Amino acid sequence: MGQTAHVSAVVWSAAVSLAAWLWLLLFQGWFWRTDVRLPASRDPDGWPDVCVVVPARDEAAVLPASLPSLLAQDYPGRAEVFLVDDGSTDGTGDLARELARRRGGLPLTVVPPGEPPAGWTGKLWAVRHGMELARARDPEYLLLTDADIAHAPDSLRRLVAAAGTGGFDLVSQMARLRVESLWERLVVPAFVYFFAQLYPFRRISRPGSRTAAAAGGCVLLRADAAARARIPDAVRHAVIDDVAVARAVKRSGGRVWLGLADGVDSVRPYPRLGDLWRMVSRSAYAQLRHSPPLLAGTVAGLTLVYLVPPAAVAVGAAAGSPPCVLLGAAAWLVMAGTYVPMLRYYRQPLWLAPLLPVTAFLYLLMTVDSAVQHRRGRGAAWKGRTYARPEAAAEEA
Repeated sequence: MGQTAHVSAVVWSAAVSLAAWLWLLLFQGWFWRTDVRLPASRDPDGWPDVCVVVPARDEAAVLPASLPSLLAQDYPGRAEVFLVDDGSTDGTGDLARELARRRGGLPLTVVPPGEPPAGWTGKLWAVRHGMELARARDPEYLLLTDADIAHAPDSLRRLVAAAGTGGFDLVSQMARLRVESLWERLVVPAFVYFFAQLYPFRRISRPGSRTAAAAGGCVLLRADAAARARIPDAVRHAVIDDVAVARAVKRSGGRVWLGLADGVDSVRPYPRLGDLWRMVSRSAYAQLRHSPPLLAGTVAGLTLVYLVPPAAVAVGAAAGSPPCVLLGAAAWLVMAGTYVPMLRYYRQPLWLAPLLPVTAFLYLLMTVDSAVQHRRGRGAAWKGRTYARPEAAAEEA
């Protein structure tokens, strides 16, 4: 009797999981599709001025693979790069100047921002300093990009043309992350997949939609929209700064676009699980607004949606319950099917698709660890700076 009741509970759980996957497949903004790329555009009659702001802290390892691509932009208008060296101890600033001297290209200014005052995350304080310098040039656009991002030669041209043609105040591309090590193959495509599930790209650009997000590695922002939304002052506490910036722009009446990138790539390696673990756990609990109820709901949701299907197959096979096996397998099949487009985008083997529950379990553990670290007072961190401010969630909400 007890075993029958246990199997029956698993059957019902598998049925609910399958229903959840069918809803996600059909009604969550087609999040699983990877065809949201820069929209069709036309060249403007006159190319507007652009200033590029790059916050950098201890980035000497990646700058040789990223900064030259930024300096070599084939942009018909006037463009200038400001690299804000935020207290680096590895010679980031000197290396940037040397790369600019050797490679040439767009003008480069390297400046320190000073220590961030209370209430500011270090990265956003560096961005603010760079934006203040840029505004002295009175540019029409600001490109906010990270120090580990390599851009194709026409990247800036395509971003500006897309923003002008579509009338967008913010255009952002989710940079293609590096996928070379075993752990990167297992975790990185799923990271973007989960992000798209939370923030379906199609909804972000839809008029009237409340969904707003951006990818911090590549954000083109109209200078007047930034001023109207009080960027970055309005989001100075934010740990997930890219999403907070997009929300602020949208709330101020701006139009936002986000999609997957072609020709915008992160060169930062994450060879070990620990590297990826820190990347995710750094901001996972902030994403949940530092809320224990939201954390409990997330754990329950991940368990039901991602872990129940394979568990139902195993339990059903062991107990000889065809309904349990069929429902679990059906949910698992839909899950894997929605993951296939992202694996193709990252040029990864499709046999990784059925392993998505394993990756989801890792993300569940990373999220719980993020909450544990926050309660221990360690909070989120950026390049060695730690921010343990519970009130930051209110700024991001």
